[in-house]
Amino acid sequence: MEKTNRNSLSDWVKAAMIAFVIYILIRTFFFSSYDVEGESMQPTLEEGNKLVVNKINYQIRDIKRFDIIVFHANSHEDYVKRVIGISGDRIRYKDDWLYVNGEKVNEPYLEKFKEGFPGQNFTGDFTLKEITDTSTVPDGKLFVMGDNRLESADSRHFGYIPVENVVGKVDVRYWPIKEFNLQFKGE
Repeated sequence: MEKTNRNSLSDWVKAAMIAFVIYILIRTFFFSSYDVEGESMQPTLEEGNKLVVNKINYQIRDIKRFDIIVFHANSHEDYVKRVIGISGDRIRYKDDWLYVNGEKVNEPYLEKFKEGFPGQNFTGDFTLKEITDTSTVPDGKLFVMGDNRLESADSRHFGYIPVENVVGKVDVRYWPIKEFNLQFKGE
């Protein structure tokens, strides 16, 4: 009887260790959980939202304009922002409208927040050349902005981010429960 208990305990310990290793592998290479801090992505994301970030997504396909990503801002902080410009894009804001490669682009994710600031230039006018010394987004770089343009430290302030700094794309918002969204598009 004692041998059976030892075998059973040994099996449980092995199973727990395997489960732990699988958990570490998934968390390290495929998905991570992130907490939103600050107001820079309001109203799309609020302080305290909990997100699942797909890390493998960008190893398989390219980053797309308007994706919401998490990236390493420095050695001890990660930021969540929206991709506005990808390599080769010419970005300009004029009269609160985004122009990408000369074409006017609608940003529906800003409409709800703009309602609180009628008549105000929400983003501010600029061209890439005015803030980054280049007229197009360089290869291997991204131009990112927060949705709360009045309160966001983003590429307008710190410049382009290297693609290799991208942790992954926000795929799921799981907290608060009432805002649970498995196919999070950030619109």
